[in-house]
Amino acid sequence: MEFYQCITDFIFAEDVPEKADMIFVPGGNYPDAARNAAKLYRMGYAPYVMPSGKYSILKGKFEYIPKDGAGRRYQTECDYLCDILYREGVPREAVIREDQATYTYENAIYSRKKVQETGISVKRAILSCQAFHARRCLMYYQEQFPRTEFLVCPVVTRNISRDNWHRTDEGIDTVLGELERCGGQFHEIMRTHKQ
Repeated sequence: MEFYQCITDFIFAEDVPEKADMIFVPGGNYPDAARNAAKLYRMGYAPYVMPSGKYSILKGKFEYIPKDGAGRRYQTECDYLCDILYREGVPREAVIREDQATYTYENAIYSRKKVQETGISVKRAILSCQAFHARRCLMYYQEQFPRTEFLVCPVVTRNISRDNWHRTDEGIDTVLGELERCGGQFHEIMRTHKQ
């Protein structure tokens, strides 16, 4: 076993999908997680999909025009993700939009608020996210949904996977950056849960 296997096992959380009440898709400007969520929906794993996101707090806006053009322009990450979901066969009535979040923790916070507004009971949920982002997403969503069982069904993006992340500078920086954020971003959250 390589010395970094514990990092791999921690960061790249992954589960086998099972029937659930909701599929959550944290925001972003990449199509893969929404496509993965649509596939899981079409396979019957959950009756609802909730894409989340306004824009990145670091950029302060989301204006995305796909490379294929086709006249589409998106103002929020949620608009972009919804369009992908619709084009991938998810009906509009199965999509619950969350368009206020500007970073990952807010994806979880505002998704919880939206679930409460809808009155949908979410006992088990699937999290469709980037593979290298899986652990941090899971931790945030678990914190916001403490009574929900989460299954992480990630998708490899940017060619960074559990098998190859340690072979490129981008992979190393990305995964170790996630590891640092899993510690650095949880100080205040942990203090709110002190007993």
